[in-house]
Formats: sequence, structure tokens, C-alpha cells
Amino acid sequence: MSDYLPSFVITWAITALSLWVASYLFKGIKFEGAGSIIIAALLLGFANAIVRPLLIILTLPLTLLTFGLFLLVINALMILLVSALVRGFKVSGFWTALFASIFISILSFFISATIDGGSPETRIQMPSEGKWL
Repeated sequence: MSDYLPSFVITWAITALSLWVASYLFKGIKFEGAGSIIIAALLLGFANAIVRPLLIILTLPLTLLTFGLFLLVINALMILLVSALVRGFKVSGFWTALFASIFISILSFFISATIDGGSPETRIQMPSEGKWL
């Protein structure tokens, strides 16, 4: 478990940073303080780990019908859920949550890629010998 703790804290910090940047770019996202950002990032991680997979399974036909675009709606719903649960975190509406979730996902991806870019665990290893299928 101690091996996963540093990566959890890094992911939590990246999510908090992404939420903070999104609050400056989107007028409809407001935080009352640093504590609400930290709690929102933690709760967003838990919601993405527990609630999001359940929603994906329940809405699988709709997700397949929309070629996966409904996953963006699920991401927006996760942000709206967290904003409803965390005092001091306000999101003005669905469209703000949708565009903010896209931005947060992209920014988190790039920050994670920058931090983990050189580690051997994240690089794809190509086989040096044998046949490729």
C-alpha cells in the first residue's frame, strides 16, 4: 500500500491544480478557499473511482450509440456531484461543468505526462525480438 500512496498524492495534487486553474478560466466555477479545492479534488477522485464506473455501465448503450461522447456528460455530472457535496465549491451549470471537465482532463493529462514522462513504468516497451501480430 505504501507504494501507491505517493502516486495517489501526486494525482490528488494534479487534480487540485487543474481545478484551481479551471476556476480562473471559467467564470462559472468558484472556490471559497484552498481547503475547498483540496476537498473537491479528493472527492472528485473518489467519485471518478466509485460512481463513474457504475454510471458508465448503466449508460453503456447510450455511450455506444453516441460513440463514447456520452462519457463527457458523465464527467460533467461528476463535477456537478462534487460541487453539490463540497461547501465552498460552486459550478454555475451543466455547460460550465462540461467544458471545465474537458479542460481539467486535458490539463491533468499533460501535467501527469510531464511529471511521469521519464519513468520506465509509464513507457511502452516494444519487443526487440520475435514476431509481432
